[in-house]
Amino acid sequence: MVAIETARETPAARRPADVSRTRRLPPVWRLVGFAVLLLGAVAMVFPFADLLLGALRTPAERSARPPIYWPATPVWENFAQVFRSYPLALWIFNSVVVTVAITLAQLATSVTAGYALAKFRFPGRDFVLRFVIVAQLFPFFLFLIPLVFILRYWPLTGGNDLLGQGGTGLLGTYAALILPFAVSWYGVFLMRQFMVGVPDEIIEAARMDGAGELRILWSIVLPIVRPAVATLAIFVFVYHWNEVAWTLTVTQSAPHLQTAPIGIYMVRGAFDTEAEQSLQQAMILVTIAPVIVMFLALQRFYVSALSGPARRLG
Repeated sequence: MVAIETARETPAARRPADVSRTRRLPPVWRLVGFAVLLLGAVAMVFPFADLLLGALRTPAERSARPPIYWPATPVWENFAQVFRSYPLALWIFNSVVVTVAITLAQLATSVTAGYALAKFRFPGRDFVLRFVIVAQLFPFFLFLIPLVFILRYWPLTGGNDLLGQGGTGLLGTYAALILPFAVSWYGVFLMRQFMVGVPDEIIEAARMDGAGELRILWSIVLPIVRPAVATLAIFVFVYHWNEVAWTLTVTQSAPHLQTAPIGIYMVRGAFDTEAEQSLQQAMILVTIAPVIVMFLALQRFYVSALSGPARRLG
């Protein structure tokens, strides 16, 4: 009993000493640390500030020699002009629909599959886990052509018969942009690794109380691995908001499904002039705003996930 109490008290007794050591750093080193952090913050913010200043310049200021970096009269009208000159509202709507749907789908599949691989014992579990790990080695572009054919000949959709003939299948629909990304091998592996750290005793106690697996997953496991879920949501949202290769392939025959990155890509290729560059930079700022909001909303969970599951369970 004494050993147990000593083991419990020793870490607590050492914490003040550890904290005091960190507080004994000389003021000079603390200033150096603050300076390094400040430089890092400036380096991160500078590209966005440069983008904003570029969006506010007039065509004359862009073509002036020497170039005028700070606009004399900021043209805020450029942010409204991009919505009048291009179907930007439609592009953003498509991006929101596709990205949110993919994010929710991947969270659902990754959480449930990760829970099964972490907390269930079933024949073939190790083989499935190895398959998940190996599947991450293959880049997505290797599957572009097979996926196009699968969606093109999907039965009973887009005018196709039972054999997948006669129509366009799922091509030209939101499903063509969403379904290929409904499952993420990386997401499954990430959630599995975090859920392994959830104590089995808590889950067994909940089962003895009569809780079902979905209730255990929702009420016990998810609150513990919430930082990991938020981190995965950030990764998925940012990646698929900026995804180009698959979206460009699918929307070649369906311009009404073009997302914001595809629209910007098309505009830059067709109207890359001095007069259009300010509008293009304004368009880029508008389209990256949802990504910034998403990251800021989930930033604290992302930082918490970096500390690891052991610290959160302690």
